Amino acid sequence: MTPGVEPVRMDDMYDPSGRDWPHDPDGEEGSEGGRQYGMAVLSKKVDEEEDFPLQKDAFVEEYGDDPVRINYEKVVSVSEIFEHVEPEEFETKVEFWKKVGDGMRSGDLWDFQPQT
Repeated sequence: MTPGVEPVRMDDMYDPSGRDWPHDPDGEEGSEGGRQYGMAVLSKKVDEEEDFPLQKDAFVEEYGDDPVRINYEKVVSVSEIFEHVEPEEFETKVEFWKKVGDGMRSGDLWDFQPQT
């Protein structure tokens, strides 16, 4: 803990989305005991061996309402992320991650913007 900085309790956090999520993004089902953000949340939803090639529509149909914490104050749904993601099918997990990252950046859903 940083001296002079008060810790923030999970119960005191505010979710500005106002949505009624199917599960708490910071609870056991959403974070597996520790807060996870963005791609770490999505990573748990795909299996490289079994899920590829992966259809975007099928993925969004299954997980679209699930919450994804973008940063300490913003939560969006999987479907909101995938509004910015192209193409409709991903052949490999690497392609999936590249396109999801591109979509998150183009939709202003990623705090970190690397210099190009």
